[in-house]
Amino acid sequence: MIVTFTANPSLDRTVALPGPLERGEVQRAVSVSQESGGKGVNVSRALVASGLETIAVLPGAGSDPVLAGLLHDGVPFAALPIDEPLRTNVALTEPGGVTTKINEPGPLLSEDQQEALIKLLLECARGASWVVLAGSLPPGFPADFYATVTRRLRAAADGGGPLIAVDSSGGPLVAAVSGPSPDGTVQHGTSPDGVSGKPDLLKPNAEELAELAAAAGFATASTADELEADPEAAAAAAAAVVRSGVGAVLATLGSKGAVLVTADGAWLATHPPVAAVSTVGAGDSSLAGYLLAHGRGAAPADCLRQAVAHGAAAASLPGSTVPAVHQTTPDAVTITALRKD
Repeated sequence: MIVTFTANPSLDRTVALPGPLERGEVQRAVSVSQESGGKGVNVSRALVASGLETIAVLPGAGSDPVLAGLLHDGVPFAALPIDEPLRTNVALTEPGGVTTKINEPGPLLSEDQQEALIKLLLECARGASWVVLAGSLPPGFPADFYATVTRRLRAAADGGGPLIAVDSSGGPLVAAVSGPSPDGTVQHGTSPDGVSGKPDLLKPNAEELAELAAAAGFATASTADELEADPEAAAAAAAAVVRSGVGAVLATLGSKGAVLVTADGAWLATHPPVAAVSTVGAGDSSLAGYLLAHGRGAAPADCLRQAVAHGAAAASLPGSTVPAVHQTTPDAVTITALRKD
């Protein structure tokens, strides 16, 4: 069982344009589609498509279109009832896969609702192999929320329990590496009782990897473009994050593939070019592919192989459509061992 946790889910609307986006002009859409979304929700959708057992934990009223979409798609979920509607995100896709996203902030949840959401997750996570903490946080959530949840999951399991993956950005992602301090500020990743708030797996893109490496004290600053162009630099940046106490880093580098770094090695995976239709959800599909392979006992390099195969397949599908494993081509992926220092 893989449990996903999406604190800020969304109804994802994708508008396909016939040509490049023209600012200030009127354009007619070729097509419009919508899916229940948010990073964790997308991971669960991809896992369901491949026949894996999963449950998506999220807030939302029973009548909310996001929950209705999950019911329609056969995605199991556990929802904390809230009064406010969930957000709607809009993606504008141009021919060739260029995507412009407009994301709403999401509903405001009280501290009591935040605590209730954590307790719902703890209940659903009993016996799970992985828990995926994914996406942005709604307004009012502390930046170290994911680090706190990670510690709560581990404390509840008394040293056992699920492996934990984090896929976020900005403050929540950096705090997942830095972790919470006893007074609530973001300083370090272990609480006074010795329980670590650092995840077993981080799934950044190139921009987020640059941010993470800086937070982990990596001396060589690199931009997202530089990391995408230089896989060895990406591996070195990811290695700095691993040295900070994170179990592994799966860094997606767009059309350049992805890099996986663990304490034992570093690998680059590339896929032949695909005709990109929409990049929405491609990173989430990559994470689902990694988890699918990991659940089958695959070696780290082969988990990376399936991650890239899933991401490439997702980019070739319209909107936020997620691929099933039979739609992916892992045999087309090339794996190269890298230096990480």
